[in-house]
Amino acid sequence: MTFGQLGMKAPSLAGMADAISAKISREAIHYKFSEQSVAFMEKCFNMILKEKIPGMKSLEVASLEPFSKVLVSDSSSWEVSPALEKAFPGCGGNASSAGCKIQVTYDLKRGAVEFCEITAGAKSDQGYIDKLVATINENELTIADLGYFSVDRFVQISEKRAFFISRFLSSTAVFNPDNRERIPLLGMLKKCTGNHYQREVLVGSGHEKARCRLICQRASEEEANQRRHSLYEVSQKKGRIPTQESLDFCNWHLLITNVPESMLPTEKISTLYRIRWQIELIFKQFKSVLGVHKSNTKSPHRLLCELYGKLIVAVLIHKIHGFLNAKLWRENHRELSFDKFWKRLQERSFAMMQLLFRSVQKAMSCLAKEIKLITKNCLKLKQRSRPTSLEKLSSIPSLHFKSLKI
Repeated sequence: MTFGQLGMKAPSLAGMADAISAKISREAIHYKFSEQSVAFMEKCFNMILKEKIPGMKSLEVASLEPFSKVLVSDSSSWEVSPALEKAFPGCGGNASSAGCKIQVTYDLKRGAVEFCEITAGAKSDQGYIDKLVATINENELTIADLGYFSVDRFVQISEKRAFFISRFLSSTAVFNPDNRERIPLLGMLKKCTGNHYQREVLVGSGHEKARCRLICQRASEEEANQRRHSLYEVSQKKGRIPTQESLDFCNWHLLITNVPESMLPTEKISTLYRIRWQIELIFKQFKSVLGVHKSNTKSPHRLLCELYGKLIVAVLIHKIHGFLNAKLWRENHRELSFDKFWKRLQERSFAMMQLLFRSVQKAMSCLAKEIKLITKNCLKLKQRSRPTSLEKLSSIPSLHFKSLKI
């Protein structure tokens, strides 16, 4: 039924009951949503999450080869019915009293969702740091934004012999690793005349400090102005005024990483971090195609069943896309458009649902044929003026990063 909803503009229980061949009423479907149903759907979802496609291979990109996985983590939230406030409390204030959030970790090398959890909208990203660290293994690289910034997390990742790339939180203290003296970072950057700098630093003011490379790239005037505008907007919502120091830091893109330069040259760090936005495309498809944020129910059991059903479809689509994309890149140096692939499957989803109710074997056979046709029409166009992220990682001109000095 979830697969069928992809092709319906306004999915409802009544519409789904009419669409399927089984004799079942809207009311009968409604009463099927229970605590047991949620437990069953969650178990199915976790099983699909762990399932691997036979013969699956990772993307073969030189910059990514040193890492067994490249994991990108982020979250997306939305409002739900106020009647669900107890089960799914929202952030309150100007936001809704009820909200839902999904935490996702995506492996860029395999194109697969590694971790996904549904939670209340009020739960912050910081609350997931321990879970994310627990899922990281040796030789894996994790990329996350400031919502997951934590010096303790960086130390734990390093202790596991794993790696991280993160935006730098400008209010965090940095120290010289040689003499442990604090570095006046902003004052040092104001004296810089060039655009690209790096240096070894210790991060954090507590007893445990993370040893990393600090990478500094000057932002364009347009980028700096946009960042200042966003900073003013966020500060206004919180009833604050941004400090001059925060406004001055908007002139720079600051990243930290514990990846040695021998494994990943500095000029490729920024490009690899920008690929983090791939997860934003995932959330876009979750909402625009799957409609995870659309639900008319006031029942927490129905909401969870619907979400798990939609996420099962999402995980399956990502596994198929990841398999095909790695194969195309390996054999032809071509890429499969994420957006086009989702939309083409959406166009065929309702017919696929009707086939599933008649015969799973016939539905799978039909899906295999459709995927072959879809793949030909969903290739990314090659444009010299607009190279893709993978093409950039394969060949990036040197930016000549200079060493910052105190």
